[in-house]
Amino acid sequence: MTNIISFPHLGDYYVPFKLFLERTTKTKVIVAPPITKKTLEIGNKYSPSSVCIPFKYNLGNFIESLEQGANILFTAGSGCRYRYYAEVTDVILKDLNYKYLLINFFTKGKLKINKVYNMLKSINSDLKIREFIHEFIFLFLFIWNMDKIDKIIRKNIGFEINKGEHLKLKKKMLREYSKTKSITKLLILYVKYKIKFKKIKINVPKNCLKVGLIGELYTEMESFANYDLENILASYNIRITRYTNLSYLLWQKPLLKKYMLWKSRKYCKYSLGADGLDNVYRTLKFAKKKYDGIIHTKPFGCTPEVGAIPIIQHVCNDKNIPIIFFSYDVETSTEGIKTRLEAFYDLIKMRRDKID
Repeated sequence: MTNIISFPHLGDYYVPFKLFLERTTKTKVIVAPPITKKTLEIGNKYSPSSVCIPFKYNLGNFIESLEQGANILFTAGSGCRYRYYAEVTDVILKDLNYKYLLINFFTKGKLKINKVYNMLKSINSDLKIREFIHEFIFLFLFIWNMDKIDKIIRKNIGFEINKGEHLKLKKKMLREYSKTKSITKLLILYVKYKIKFKKIKINVPKNCLKVGLIGELYTEMESFANYDLENILASYNIRITRYTNLSYLLWQKPLLKKYMLWKSRKYCKYSLGADGLDNVYRTLKFAKKKYDGIIHTKPFGCTPEVGAIPIIQHVCNDKNIPIIFFSYDVETSTEGIKTRLEAFYDLIKMRRDKID
């Protein structure tokens, strides 16, 4: 039987991960179908009622990929109870009589390079350590480049003269990135596209509204899971800042943890688990930078965020900065999200007009 690899969606990160798996395993890789309501319905149907919605999205993605012929599934989970979900996923899929191999990039919640190499070598016995290291560095630089460009897009997309120009150029960039195998060429392309993005014509009003996004990582980074929150905000001509991305999670967060705890010491005596401490720290940061408001997103029942919310609310009260909380589950409606966002927009705009 021919091996076919697949993995769940998370924003546009499927592009570099598909490339990495293709080049290291020399095996066919199929991208899971784009996330839709059907994905969530499938995941919800077979999930325990107590698990968070990211698990349901991923399970739905896995089942859709298996139905398309995939028989090797990759996952990655750490930071909260999600580190145990690979085993839960495995039990569910086997109960459904699917035949496959499930590989978790994380071991006991940590990414161990030597074990990742051994996992990939079990699929491609010809994989050399030198080749693996090259592709691993290429993957990280690809992600880092994406995240740097996304920061530019997020800052300016609401003010572009020609609507859709940023996203159109990003698609072109990702296609060109995927055609190169050279690390040097990848860095050259990054400089090239950084210049192109900065040349896009924008019209930014003086003292435009600024909103910071915080919350649980999946609902921050997967646009379908947060009901296209960033694009809705951009349509209101709001400048958006979001710090959570894969670059931050993989190598910046471990280095900043002690610093964030020290900066948040008035409100946190210890880490809150997962993204909780990060969000308290960022709330303080956005308040210091005089942002007009903060939006917090999380899956319904996300324990670390439930613990962080009262602290975040306390910070916002102390610093006099508006915040709105979104908790996503299977029953969340697009209309409800838009209505609450419109009300939040009216609030922060009235506050700004009053100050001005």
